[in-house]
Amino acid sequence: MINTGDILETIKMIREEHLDIRTITMGISLRDCAAEDMNRLCTRIYDKITKTAEHLVRTGEDIERDFGIPIINKRISVTPIAIVADACGARDYTPIAQTLDRAAAVTGVNFIGGFSALVHKGFTPGDRALIDSIPEALASTERVCSSVNVATTKAGINMDAVALMGGVIKKAAYLTRDRDSIGPAKLVVFANVPEDNPFMAGAFHGVGEPDCAINVGVSGPGVVRSAIARAGDCSLAELSEIIKRTAFKITRVGQLVANEASARLGVPFGIVDLSLAPTPEVGDSVAHILEEMGLACCGGPGTTAALAMLNDAVKKGGVMASSQVGGLSGAFIPVSEDAGMIDAVRAGVLHLDKLEAMTAVCSVGLDMIAIPGDTSEETICAIIADEISIGVANNKTTACRLIPAYGCKVGDEVEFGGLLGSAPVMEVGRTSPARFIARGGRIPAPIHSLRN
Repeated sequence: MINTGDILETIKMIREEHLDIRTITMGISLRDCAAEDMNRLCTRIYDKITKTAEHLVRTGEDIERDFGIPIINKRISVTPIAIVADACGARDYTPIAQTLDRAAAVTGVNFIGGFSALVHKGFTPGDRALIDSIPEALASTERVCSSVNVATTKAGINMDAVALMGGVIKKAAYLTRDRDSIGPAKLVVFANVPEDNPFMAGAFHGVGEPDCAINVGVSGPGVVRSAIARAGDCSLAELSEIIKRTAFKITRVGQLVANEASARLGVPFGIVDLSLAPTPEVGDSVAHILEEMGLACCGGPGTTAALAMLNDAVKKGGVMASSQVGGLSGAFIPVSEDAGMIDAVRAGVLHLDKLEAMTAVCSVGLDMIAIPGDTSEETICAIIADEISIGVANNKTTACRLIPAYGCKVGDEVEFGGLLGSAPVMEVGRTSPARFIARGGRIPAPIHSLRN
């Protein structure tokens, strides 16, 4: 039963504490679009997306107006294109990316995800064609996002795929050098990728999903920070309970919007992703939550412990508020998208090594991190391998979104705009991992993957 106090509290969260629905993402299966001819394939893809998502943006705007809940983004995710396009035999999938971009523009969404490949155990010809096409695809489109899953706990790490991604990321950065190398900001390298993630740039519509589904991603770092501030100097156990109750309230708002969007669009409700997703706006930062908990600065001693507690409490509170929780669900730490993270890097407190440690206890991984433009392909591959191994060993999703900013050195800043924010260029290790990366092959799955 909703009472007046709950309504007033929600209004305050929206007006003063930056509560919003970060995204309504419509997942669309393109498996029935497969064709041997590239032109026919692109036509089928365009027609299905524009027909299925025709009313998505307007419906989101209607819900936003009717309930007074800000819905920041309306997005689309599709079946991994490497699967859909395998039959056409083409070696360049850039025309498909451009078709996705046109469909996204017509439907009015800000991003479309699914220019993706799942290669954790090996490649098909379509997988290789897609990976080779990523740099040009991202450079020649505005709304298309890409992802590659290179590892799972059950399969281990495909180091041949990891070795390819360093060159792909470098080339994507070079081709978009006139835009602060924004290309790699739309590319995620995953381990244990979820198939129902509504957040970009890693969203795609998994092969086990229905023909169409509505997935919602909530946010609310500002709400959690305010709740902690009001609690004062309570114990950590009490603080955890406060975070849990706050996450419950935030997720209930997401559940409401998901149910409403599903009903109005006549599309099955998929999941609510209860992640705390920050923005560059002041008051909407995960780093500032950690500092409100008692840290002098995010990245200093105690950061990993505070983040672990936050992530756990968010999951415990949110999972009770929705019948179907999925996606990534936790606390995000994208450097360029979090005002507190940016400040911590500028202050010299938050470094790449500390961020890697933090990813062991939170959602996603090394996210939206700008590195010097002359960083070698092998070093990028090794950073990816380090991060991916955390996900494989701990049976969790981890990922990398690294941006080698062309022409930039440590201390420079790159500006991406909007939710992507700006990022100080961070220092990376100076020793060469080239011999290790050149070995190739697969790192076997850990022993605890044998659970049958």
